[in-house]
Amino acid sequence: MPPPPFSKGLHALADGCWAYLQPDGSWGWSNAGLIESDGASLLVDTLYDLRLTREMLDAMRRATPSAERIGTVVNTHANGDHCYGNSLVRGASFVASKACAEEMAQVTPAMLAGLVANADALGAAGPYFKRAFGAFDFTGIELVLPDRTFEKRLELRVGSKPVELLEVGPAHTRGDVLVHSPADRAIFTGDILFIGGTPVMWHGPVANWIRACELIEALDVDHVVPGHGPVTDGRGARAVREYLGYVRDEARQRFDAGLSAEQAARDIALGEYRHWLDRERIAVNVDTLYREFSGGAPNPDPASLFRLMAELARD
Repeated sequence: MPPPPFSKGLHALADGCWAYLQPDGSWGWSNAGLIESDGASLLVDTLYDLRLTREMLDAMRRATPSAERIGTVVNTHANGDHCYGNSLVRGASFVASKACAEEMAQVTPAMLAGLVANADALGAAGPYFKRAFGAFDFTGIELVLPDRTFEKRLELRVGSKPVELLEVGPAHTRGDVLVHSPADRAIFTGDILFIGGTPVMWHGPVANWIRACELIEALDVDHVVPGHGPVTDGRGARAVREYLGYVRDEARQRFDAGLSAEQAARDIALGEYRHWLDRERIAVNVDTLYREFSGGAPNPDPASLFRLMAELARD
């Protein structure tokens, strides 16, 4: 079966397996998925706000009766565009890695609502922040946290289908998880993969992320559903791995030469990656790599990074 078009909505991948896609895959426009068997169903991620999640759930209910009673939701990581719609899936069990659950409450919908409403206070970064997140409605969202957590690996069953959860973080965030459905020859990667868009490495280490891409490449699957962008295959994972390796090596050269992280982000020539969406995320990626190289503070300074991304986006 050829990959589905990158168009908004629900796309069948196999019998009882769907991807829900949201172009253009930039900030907040994330993907999700549904696995169904014998009347049972598992949802991979919810969306950034209630309206979008409600639209997705309605599409899933039209596709299969089992979506009326989703039994399990797996949140692949803690970013709000993969979990803020949890409250609309009442009665389900919410599963995530232990690290994801611990991180999930750190950036609440109310915090994002306040930042969007007061974006002008961010100075030069304000218009960029509003453009990235202003399309989403963060008001009235009840943050529902996981009630079941795991570390490293967890096996679930959806009807007669085995589903394997693989913790590969910290990488993009502290607790990234892959959701593998062998019977469907499909894997949902969360934000380990951005296809056609620039990955953003909030946490690292980069070696973990590269190993996660290698794992995806090695799996016997036909359908690779990224956190953002169109459905792909192992070639998509390879492209992300190669980007991460390239930026790591370029950043290391400049770190060793004494350039600051900002100077390095401005100096690195993106070459074949310059046409990827949100190329300005190089600012975050280099900052994270520099902190890794130096053994420095584990947490980024988002205000400074959004300012730099806003400047790089204009270049």
